[in-house]
Amino acid sequence: MIQEAGGRRQEAGGKAVTYTHKLLVFTLTAGLSAALAASAPQRGSVPQGSPVKALVGGTLVDGYGGPPIRNSVIVVEGDRITAVGRQGSLPVPAGAEVISTEGMTVLPGLWDMHVHLMIDGHADYDHWDRTYGSQLASVIMPASAKQLLLAGVTSARDLGAPLEASISVRDRIRSGEIPGPTLYVSGPFIQHEPYPNTEAYRWGVKGPDDGRAKVARIAGAGVDVVKLIDQDQMTLDEVRGVVDEAHRRGKPVVAHAHRPEEIRRGLAAGVDCFEHTGLATAPAYPDDVIEGIRERTAKMSLGPLFWTPTIEGLLNYEYLRDNPEAMDDPAWHEGLPDAIVADIRRSLEHPDRLPYFQLTAARRPTLARKFKQLRDAGVVMLIGTDSGIPMNFHSQSTWRELDAWVNLLGVDPITAIRAATYWPSVAMKANRDAGTVSAGKYADIIAVRGDALRYIALLQRVDLVVKHGVRYR
Repeated sequence: MIQEAGGRRQEAGGKAVTYTHKLLVFTLTAGLSAALAASAPQRGSVPQGSPVKALVGGTLVDGYGGPPIRNSVIVVEGDRITAVGRQGSLPVPAGAEVISTEGMTVLPGLWDMHVHLMIDGHADYDHWDRTYGSQLASVIMPASAKQLLLAGVTSARDLGAPLEASISVRDRIRSGEIPGPTLYVSGPFIQHEPYPNTEAYRWGVKGPDDGRAKVARIAGAGVDVVKLIDQDQMTLDEVRGVVDEAHRRGKPVVAHAHRPEEIRRGLAAGVDCFEHTGLATAPAYPDDVIEGIRERTAKMSLGPLFWTPTIEGLLNYEYLRDNPEAMDDPAWHEGLPDAIVADIRRSLEHPDRLPYFQLTAARRPTLARKFKQLRDAGVVMLIGTDSGIPMNFHSQSTWRELDAWVNLLGVDPITAIRAATYWPSVAMKANRDAGTVSAGKYADIIAVRGDALRYIALLQRVDLVVKHGVRYR
C-alpha cells in the first residue's frame, strides 16, 4: 500500500528539517513491519555513541562477485572495516553501536565514474555558465556532491570543471569541511580548441609541447585524472603528447568516444578509459574500431580497457519527458538556493523542445547493440552517468544507470553492482582502500530495504549511507 509520511529528519549538518514523502510499503505482517521500522536508520553527520559500529543482519553483496553473505556482520572501527562475517560466527564487539540491517541488502558504497558537479540539470549551458560561474566552488559543486552522497554514491569521478574549483571542492570533502563522495577530479577538459566562452574549464592544445605543458600544469595542481576530448581534431602527435605526459606523471587518461576517429586515436595513444557510447544515430561501431578494441583488450600486460557508456540519460529521456514526476523529487534541491531550483525548473518546462534532446529518440534504439559490441569486445564496463546534464540530476542518475543495465540491457545484477563498486576502484587504483566491503578497507557502505539483487531499482531510495565510517543517512 502507499502511505503518506511526514516528520522531521536530522540533516548531515545537524539541522532538523521537515519532510513529506511517499513510501511504498510492502506489508507482510504487523510484526515484520514493526521490525523493519525499528531497523530503519536515521540520517546523521557524525558517529553516535561508541567509535566501534557493527552492521548486523543484512544480506551483504560485498563487491567481489561471490554469493551474497546472509545474516552478515560488519565491524567498523573509526573509518575502516575491521571484520566481516556472519551472525553466530563473528561476534559483535562489546559496547559497539549496533546498526540493524535486518531485511536489507548491504553493498559497498557506489561509484559514479562520470559526473559533472559544475552543472545541476539545467538545460541552457550558456546561461548557467554566465549566471553561476562565480558560485561553482561555493554553492553549485558542494550541492552536487552532497546530493550524490545522500544517493549512496561514496566515490565519484568529476570530469570537467575549472581547475581551482575542482581541487578546492575535492579537498574540502577530504578534510571533512563539506559532505560528499571521495572525488577524483580532472579539472579542465583537454581538447583541440575550447568552445566559445568555456575557456575557464576547457583548455586548448596547440602542438605536442603545449599538450604536455597543459597536462603538466593540471597534474602539478593535483588532479587525479586527465580528461581528453575531441582528440580526432588533434594531430596524433598532440594526442600522444597529452597521454604520454599524463602517464609519466601517474595520471590515467579518459577520452571521449563520440566519433570513430576519437576511438581510433585514443587506442593508438594508449588512453585508459573511454567515455560514452557515442556515434550519434549510427547503428553500430565500424568493424575496424571493434577490431582495434579487441586487439587492445587482448593485451593482458596493459591491464583492462575501461569504458563508461553513460546510457541512462538517453534510454530514459522519453520516459522522463512523458512522466515528469522526477522533477517533483526534492532530493535534487539539496544544497541549492530556491532561486537556482526555480531557474532549473524553468529551463526544463518543455524538454521536448530542447535542442539537446532532438536526436535522442533516434539514438536510443542503437544503444543496446553498441553496448553489446563493447562487452563482446572485452572492455570492462563502468557505471557512469553524465550526471548534471539536462534533466539528469545527481540525486537520481546513478541508480537509473544501474536499472537500465539490468532491466533494459540484460546485465545480471551482480555484474552491474561490480561495475559501480569493485571495477571503478581498480580503474582509479584505489582498490586497496575501497570498492568492496572487506576488512582493512574504508567503511564505505550503503544499505537498502529489500532484495536489491532482484529489484535493482530499490537503489533509488538508499536507507543507510556510511562513508569512511561516518553515517550520513
